[in-house]
Amino acid sequence: MSAMAVVYEVQDPVAAHPGGAEDGGGEAVVVRVHAAPSAPGRPGVPGPRTFCGRDTFAMRAAPPQPAGQPAGQPAGQPGATWYDTRYADRVCPACDDAVGTD
Repeated sequence: MSAMAVVYEVQDPVAAHPGGAEDGGGEAVVVRVHAAPSAPGRPGVPGPRTFCGRDTFAMRAAPPQPAGQPAGQPAGQPGATWYDTRYADRVCPACDDAVGTD
């Protein structure tokens, strides 16, 4: 698989909390985790569409992976995933199928 980026579909804290970002702690809520091909020549930067076809414009890029592990790539260890395991219940099934665990 070529380089990819992990992106988060988020619920804006202003919309999520009536008092705005201040009431919600200022953090957006991750609604769905997607994967997208990297932009040409820019590893880790998402291209315009996810593997499932969604527009990445309003999504947030996932934080960089630990040193030595390329963004959006499994660690090469048994049980490793391309996404942050905290969000395992929010992974887009179509993106997960497209990425696989090769």
